[in-house]
Amino acid sequence: MPGTFTRLPLLLLVVTLAGCGIFGKEIDPTEGWSAAKLYSEAASELDSGNYTRAIELYEKLEARYPFGRYAMQAQLDVAYAHYRAEEPEDAIAAADRFIKLYPQNPYVDYAYYLKGIVNYNRSVGFLDRYIPTDASQRDPGSALDAFTDFSVLVQRFPNSKYALDARQRMLYLRSNLAKHEVNVARYYMRRGAYLAAANRANYVIERFQRTSAVDDALLVLIDAYRALGKEDLAADAQRVLDLNRQAGRFIPDGIEPGEADLARKIWDYLSLDKN
Repeated sequence: MPGTFTRLPLLLLVVTLAGCGIFGKEIDPTEGWSAAKLYSEAASELDSGNYTRAIELYEKLEARYPFGRYAMQAQLDVAYAHYRAEEPEDAIAAADRFIKLYPQNPYVDYAYYLKGIVNYNRSVGFLDRYIPTDASQRDPGSALDAFTDFSVLVQRFPNSKYALDARQRMLYLRSNLAKHEVNVARYYMRRGAYLAAANRANYVIERFQRTSAVDDALLVLIDAYRALGKEDLAADAQRVLDLNRQAGRFIPDGIEPGEADLARKIWDYLSLDKN
């Protein structure tokens, strides 16, 4: 019997320690929080730049309260948090998820715009923040994705608050994509692949009219035709170049758009403060 009494305090101690997480199971301090509380804390972490913690809280909110305005807003905020945390793949995945779940939502234009901005920034490249480079010489994959994202936005939501900026970025992207094609044509010229160079130059002339790249494409085309012994075609290309220069049809490159206006405000989208 005495042994029974000596083991009892030890047993109570073990139970107490287990409840404190000593044996591997930690108590979640957010347990029992309401949707409003989770959202408020997540938003505070996001605004403070604590993106990892914000994402964690938003995901808890979605898991515990999958239905309702707070969960819907959390999905947009998670996409934004990943964007700010420089996690482009996760940002795009979160935006795509919102688009799939809420295609008729009045704020779905934001998700499309965010996707475009993420891909646009990826097309700029990390080193460009420190070392200026020619954007037209990079792999155009992300630029094409951004152009597509912005195209969907302006076609489906022409009156969106993001449409004007999207159109400006499309013009800039189009110019760089055209320059990229000219660089490829020049590469073919250096390799002696004159027919491939001519085809690439013609592609620019046909698909990217009214960009400065057309002027360069015509110059490549003239050189390619001459290298191929096609003097008549070279002369035709020269006449086209001269006429367009005289008419001023080669518009100068536009200024690169500045930072996207994606500043997040807690109550902007769904007026959660009214609920």
